[in-house]
Amino acid sequence: MCAVQRNNTKFVEAVSVRDFYESFKEPLEMELVAGESGLDNTIRERSLNRPALAMVGFFKAFAAKRIQLLGAGEMAYIREKSQAEQTSIMTEILKRKVPCLIISRNLAPTKHLCKLADKYNTPIIRSPLKSKTFTTEATLLLEDKFAPRTHMHGTLLDIQGIGTLICGESGVGKSECALALIERGHSLVADDLTYIKRVSERELLGTSSELSRGYMECRGLGIINVAELFGVRSVRVEKRIDLMINFHNWTRGMHEERTGLEEQHMEILGLKVPLMEIPVRPGRDMARLVEVAAMVQALMKIGHDSAAEFNDRLIAHMTK
Repeated sequence: MCAVQRNNTKFVEAVSVRDFYESFKEPLEMELVAGESGLDNTIRERSLNRPALAMVGFFKAFAAKRIQLLGAGEMAYIREKSQAEQTSIMTEILKRKVPCLIISRNLAPTKHLCKLADKYNTPIIRSPLKSKTFTTEATLLLEDKFAPRTHMHGTLLDIQGIGTLICGESGVGKSECALALIERGHSLVADDLTYIKRVSERELLGTSSELSRGYMECRGLGIINVAELFGVRSVRVEKRIDLMINFHNWTRGMHEERTGLEEQHMEILGLKVPLMEIPVRPGRDMARLVEVAAMVQALMKIGHDSAAEFNDRLIAHMTK
């Protein structure tokens, strides 16, 4: 895998055929047939290409950086050709250094095609899946492989279906608040350090490291196993991030949002996440405030903005 690290963000620019094959061999039911010497070829795009036009000699805008998928139609076309014609057709494709060839429906490649694949160091992989099914599944898996990634110091919870990332300086009370929310029936995704990836143009997905999944650090108590204490439903593997809440210590005279009309956002991996700033001071039930903030966000997602609605009512009343 070829990745570029910028600050805490990792952008994946290429994935090796070996990585693709070994990672998804089981879900895609893949079998390596020929061209093993080319397993270190790189896949630079997350989509697949059907090379039907290239096989008839049209190479304008040919997507050579993509995995090439040969379905029943392409394989039937190759089998009808003589050995010389197969050489001419496939050489034009393989010399453009395509990452690999995938053959769907478990169709067997011709012996001559296997020889060409070995010559040009291009792996041939086959799968019993239909072309449409393989394309859909492989594209989703490649989207995950190429997804930009970062990490943030914060605790991620699932609160009534709303993925809520609680951030703030060390010792401000994030874990204690999370523990109170878990006790009320909500689920922990990640404690203290949340790993985030952008899985689409509109969605961020948060998770924890496998090592720390299901564990929390609480000052004064130490490390606790959340699933053993509160049951298996108290832990989730991953969750979409819908809301970010920032805890900060209250000081006299500081600005506090009173109406909720001013919308704030935090940009993560190029996507804007709604942000709420909540001051922490003695006597405040922070878990209850976070729980209500998540429910307010849930209402806003279905088109109900309490602050805007009250503002409209107030203006209407003043107009009378």
